[in-house]
Formats: sequence, C-alpha cells, structure tokens
Amino acid sequence: MQRVVALVLFVLVLAGGVLAVPAARSASPDIVVSQVFAGGGNAGAPFQNDFVELFNRGSTAIDVGGWTIQYASATGTTWQATALAGSIAPGRRYLVQLASAAAVGSVLPTPDATGTINLHPVDGKVAIVNGVNALSGACPTTNPTIADFVGYGNGGCFEGSTPVTGMGITVSAKRNGTGCFDTD
Repeated sequence: MQRVVALVLFVLVLAGGVLAVPAARSASPDIVVSQVFAGGGNAGAPFQNDFVELFNRGSTAIDVGGWTIQYASATGTTWQATALAGSIAPGRRYLVQLASAAAVGSVLPTPDATGTINLHPVDGKVAIVNGVNALSGACPTTNPTIADFVGYGNGGCFEGSTPVTGMGITVSAKRNGTGCFDTD
C-alpha cells in the first residue's frame, strides 16, 4: 500500500501536480466511520441506542486498544470520549453502542464497545481518535491523532467538501460502498 501511494505521489510530482493535504483530511488507509445513527430511543426511532459503526478497510488487523470515539455538538468545543478495546480484523466492522433517549426501537446487536455519549440526531461531529486525550476546539480536523472524522448537519466542521446531510431520528449516515468507501 505504501509503495502504491509513493508511486502515485511521484507521478503527480512529475506531472506538475502538488498534493498538500493535512493528515486528517487524507482518506484513511484502514479504520473509518462506516455509519452513524443518532436517534436512539426517540419516538419513531428504529433502534434504542445511538451508535457509531467502524470498518477496517485495510489488509491487516488494527488494535484499537487506547483509541476513542469522540463527539462534540455541531458548534461545540468540548469533546466527549468513549474508549475502544480489542482489534478490528480486515474487512470487519466494530459496533460502538452509545446513549438512549428511551426504550423505543430494537435492541442493537451485541456491541464491541459501549459508552454514554448522547449524539444530536441532526447536527454534530464524530471522530475516531488514535489516543485517549480529548480533542479540543470547534474544528480539530488537522489533529494527527484523528483516523477519520464525520461532520453532519450544520456547524461548519467536516472532512471533505460538504458535511453529511439528511440524518434524523429514523435515518443514519452511512458511507458509500456498504460503509467503507473513504474519499473525504
């Protein structure tokens, strides 16, 4: 994978192209947020809990011990963290169960990690962080510990060209390619 990336960069330089992308804005080579559901337990919600699903799009298992899922409101600067443990095999998913507004909707499958973060159903920010220290600031997308970042709704902080739109109490955000395609 590194040889392919080096070859692509070399070709771009020869062609006169310049590639200057901050680390957190680059497509993740392995762990990505494949799905975010933030309506857990609300009236009409299909599931009792909010959740974040991760996917390992790499070719080797990734140990996520010492990693966290972090969340802040759309304009917030205070980040909440949920610790991860274990590893994610290549081509496999990892479910992080979060808060619930009430016992409305179906119970999630057995999660790989649990936390108490209550995601806003329409606007917010979720990051996969290779570390336990809470992020800071309203838009920390250039932090090198961020493996992937999803900004949804309004608020102005997101990875790529636009935030995810259309989330709600009954609708999750899911990446293309069955949740594993990351182009930022």
